[in-house]
Amino acid sequence: MKNKKLILSTGNLHKVEEIKDILKDLPIEVISKKEIGLDDFEIEEDGTTLEENSIKKAKALSDRVEGMVIADDSGLFIDILNGEPGVYSSRYAGEEGNDEKNNKKLLEELKDIPMEERTAKFKAVITLITEDKEIRTLYGECKGTIGFGSKGEKGFGYDPLFTPEGYDKTFGELGEEIKNKISHRAKALANLRKELRVLLEDDIDEDNSSQ
Repeated sequence: MKNKKLILSTGNLHKVEEIKDILKDLPIEVISKKEIGLDDFEIEEDGTTLEENSIKKAKALSDRVEGMVIADDSGLFIDILNGEPGVYSSRYAGEEGNDEKNNKKLLEELKDIPMEERTAKFKAVITLITEDKEIRTLYGECKGTIGFGSKGEKGFGYDPLFTPEGYDKTFGELGEEIKNKISHRAKALANLRKELRVLLEDDIDEDNSSQ
């Protein structure tokens, strides 16, 4: 069977390599938007939920290309802050992608909160649009706590503040090898892999029945 194309809406090379690695044994050609000349293709993430942003990005790309498409969105949800920063995680302090300012603001918001009430979860949503333009939504979640200060130089975003359940070190200390096995995005990608396997098996069954 000819390899199917899966086009990624992300321009993040780290994400591209991670997805290629997770899907490497499937008969799928994973392609970034940059590889097909759409590296300047950006969609405003103005949705009020991760799902809205993920679906919006996937649909916009699907309208431009042939093949399967995926897009994702993720965020950090603090229980005692009623889910903040949530969908606004990357611009919590007002400036898009300023990790230092975002972390500083979050610590300030939690400054009088005891450790037992600093529970949080990272969430990821991946939207897959099939060749038939069907929309499938996959989820991943990683629970943990927010510390009182930054620990570790690895990772990005809120990683130096977030200690995942079952560990005594932050994502900033644990590093990518462990993070990429237990993180919210790793879990969402594992669910994507299962979904793609089912799609591919269905296609094989259809090909065999039509012969």
